Amino acid sequence: MEIRQATRIQTSILNSAEKKALVWLAERQPRWVTSDTLTFIGFLGAVIIAAGYMLTVKDINFLWLASFGFVVNWYGDSLDGTLARVRNHQRPLYGYYLDHTMDGINESLMFIGAGLSSLMHLSLALILLLLYQLLTVNVSINAHLRKEFRLTYAKMGPTEFRLIAVIVNTLFVFIRPLREFSRDCSLLGYSFTLSALDIVVLALIAILALIYAVTVIGDARYYSGIDPKKW
Repeated sequence: MEIRQATRIQTSILNSAEKKALVWLAERQPRWVTSDTLTFIGFLGAVIIAAGYMLTVKDINFLWLASFGFVVNWYGDSLDGTLARVRNHQRPLYGYYLDHTMDGINESLMFIGAGLSSLMHLSLALILLLLYQLLTVNVSINAHLRKEFRLTYAKMGPTEFRLIAVIVNTLFVFIRPLREFSRDCSLLGYSFTLSALDIVVLALIAILALIYAVTVIGDARYYSGIDPKKW
């Protein structure tokens, strides 16, 4: 089956340095390590992240476990495709299917795990997950229709988001007033309490919603231009 691969659009802040690091790592992997092995390691990283966040209800220091999970997830998720390219073992159909299937599973584990932590509301984590998945669906649609695979928005990609998560985790471990901060709020007759991380997530929700709206409007105009009305 002939397949024309989409052009990868990767303009993130760390892209250049990350590419060099991934190629260096791929060239030094033992022969028994395959792309599937690394994909599974990425999944294990997501499980570790979720476990670390959920265990914060027992001890805030489990955030270190979550941060370690981000490193493991980056290693497996970012290196599997690079290893295939370095060894010339690409499987475009299988690789695309497996990669995106596991991305959805891994992201769900991470966001739900964070929502079940002692640091934020599950409802906000689910809204953030929904928006992230909507952006992912849009990327997949454009990869099929425009043959463009966009990996970054506003110079931010998965690696940058992982790094930010690790930094936030570290701040919450060391800064007690930050993790103990709370604000009582009310909206439409409902009263609730927001933590510091809840407020950060609300800001991220607003940003992702704006990015999604702008992206969809721009894409719709593009497709309308190349596929105009015939009546």
